[in-house]
Amino acid sequence: MGFTIGSSRSIRDIRAGSRRRGGTAECTVVAEYTGLWGWAVTPGARAVPGGCSCGERGCPRPGAHPLPGADEIPAGATLDEVTGAWARRADAALLLPVGRAFDVLDVAAPAGRRALLRLERMGLPLGPVTATPDGRCQFFVAPGAAVDLPALLYRMGWDDADLDLHALGPGDHITAPPSDRGGLGPVIWLRPPALDTAVAPPEARLLLGTLAYICHRSAM
Repeated sequence: MGFTIGSSRSIRDIRAGSRRRGGTAECTVVAEYTGLWGWAVTPGARAVPGGCSCGERGCPRPGAHPLPGADEIPAGATLDEVTGAWARRADAALLLPVGRAFDVLDVAAPAGRRALLRLERMGLPLGPVTATPDGRCQFFVAPGAAVDLPALLYRMGWDDADLDLHALGPGDHITAPPSDRGGLGPVIWLRPPALDTAVAPPEARLLLGTLAYICHRSAM
């Protein structure tokens, strides 16, 4: 990797280096995502007046998908590599590809916020958690959750419940803080990444029972 994982100095160096190189705030965040957390970053489209920056008329997901033809910035990219690559896509949103370092459990924001409080009180392991401006909470979990979700819900007795709970996996992307999603506002961290949780997010089964219960109660 381009930076030493586990060093608090590396975070300061990334931020200071981006300022010295005249990088944008987004470039600084991209460098943190790739160099510290070990995540790839994909340049994403932004919502613009009249549609989407991808240029497709009637785009079905304005400001919520990767830019066509944009090169992904790989996990471990150095600060210089990030600065050079992002300079060509300075107006892009930050998207994270799902299904590699993490999968995502996606729930409605009210249920997600209540579940997060309960999980914290219970002392269960938690990874990063985001809140999106379109009313969703996204819990980072270990890869494989998207494939395993139906079986996990079956074993927990939630397979026949009408739950607003979905898993995102390989081929999906999420909008990362602090980028705008769909012109609705920025995505924010409810629980920001840390060195341990970014590299090794928890298994979905550890969170799923609580998430399913809260989603079920919220629908009643």
